[in-house]
Amino acid sequence: MKATSLGSTILNPYQPTYDPLVNDSPGHGTDYAPTFWVASAGIPPEDDGPVSGDMDVDVVVIGSGSTGMATALYLAEDYGIKAVVLEAGQTAWGCSSRSGGQGQNASGRLSRSQWIDRWGVDTAKKLDTEIRRGFDNFKHLTEEIDCDAFDGGHLYMAHKPAKMGYLRDTVAVRNKVFGYNSRILSAAEVRENYCDEQEQVGAMFEEEGVGVHPLKFTFGLMRKARSLGAKVHPASPVLGWETVNGVHHLQTPGGVVRAKRVAVCTGGYTGQKLHKTVKNKILPILSNSLVTRPLTDAEMIACNFQSKTFMTDTRTLRFYYRLLEGNRLQIGSRSSISGADAEAPEHLKLITDAIARKFPPLAGIQIDYSWWGWVDVSHDMMPRITRPDPKLNVWYAIGYGGNGVSFSTWAGKRLAQRVVGKDGQDEAFKLPIYNSPLEYPNVFNMIRSEAFAPFRRFGQYFLYKWYWLNDEKL
Repeated sequence: MKATSLGSTILNPYQPTYDPLVNDSPGHGTDYAPTFWVASAGIPPEDDGPVSGDMDVDVVVIGSGSTGMATALYLAEDYGIKAVVLEAGQTAWGCSSRSGGQGQNASGRLSRSQWIDRWGVDTAKKLDTEIRRGFDNFKHLTEEIDCDAFDGGHLYMAHKPAKMGYLRDTVAVRNKVFGYNSRILSAAEVRENYCDEQEQVGAMFEEEGVGVHPLKFTFGLMRKARSLGAKVHPASPVLGWETVNGVHHLQTPGGVVRAKRVAVCTGGYTGQKLHKTVKNKILPILSNSLVTRPLTDAEMIACNFQSKTFMTDTRTLRFYYRLLEGNRLQIGSRSSISGADAEAPEHLKLITDAIARKFPPLAGIQIDYSWWGWVDVSHDMMPRITRPDPKLNVWYAIGYGGNGVSFSTWAGKRLAQRVVGKDGQDEAFKLPIYNSPLEYPNVFNMIRSEAFAPFRRFGQYFLYKWYWLNDEKL
């Protein structure tokens, strides 16, 4: 099949119903999802083509998203190791070409108040320092990479009056405990200075937030990594994995890659059969996103768009939205439970209804791009960058829970540090996200046995119903 405008030769068309809990592999050279990012990323970086024979290498990185590319970049930049990156689809085929591009000063699903409740103030402060270092590193990269970066902070919108108390408490903790300068904005201040979002009743503004074009950003990481000697092989899924005398034999369609060390960076696209260390260790959940046609001048005025600062609301199943370059509105939220149901029209309607509530002048606006993608949620809502089995030279960075745009690059830097054995004297590696492996992600946080893994989505279904009731009715 002929190559499309992006990526290497396409062997298989886009698979809208792909599901990492059902499908053994993400595919073989599968085309991109039809996202706005793919349509607007420009000419992709040159890659090294699919694996075309057996090879012996030092380090293999599985997954070519921002985590995998950052891992390869820092292995080369910091330690002189020229890693080989294996990608099942096209480069940056998963989260990095489908996300909302909201680079927050965060990772995982837990708030800083929840860090304190779970681990105490001292650990929470150290974790905040680590996450903030990751955000600062990400921000620096966005200044080097042409990725439509907008350094405008983040608005956390209260979608009902009961949420304003939560936001005031959040501001108090962020400022008093962690030294931030977050502040509360009234609904009128939001409408006057940012946009006339009709649903919100006030907001928390945090200064730390950079919105990016996620595919341009990841392509920039890829160019940096390859300039330092990293090799990137798309259309090269790992179909089999054996470890013989400490050497990992990774079977791809084009040959066996034998590696001394392996870093897994597959996020929400981690297949059940990839390796025992990642089987049943995350709950992949779907997130839908769309981008409208460009807004007219009249629509811009009617919605009073004054800024491209990105926004999320306070729903548990939150909406995330912002104005993009070219005056298009991007908005996303949760989707179906399974891949088989991903194309059902009610999931798109959930988001278009939100546009009508939040921005009534845009009700019924033409949708130019609509897609969905898998988010990797861990059992405790926080990521892990670790070596799960000390007997194996295998590491992973997984579990961002939809908050990986900024932290993924720092996770890649820390993962590179771990792979080369430079983590022993660094106090940061005593933090919870580094010092324990992922556990079985049961939805009700009660049953640990993998025997219950097939039933996790029943629990997810009932949780979604409860979240909706709590968000909209209680």
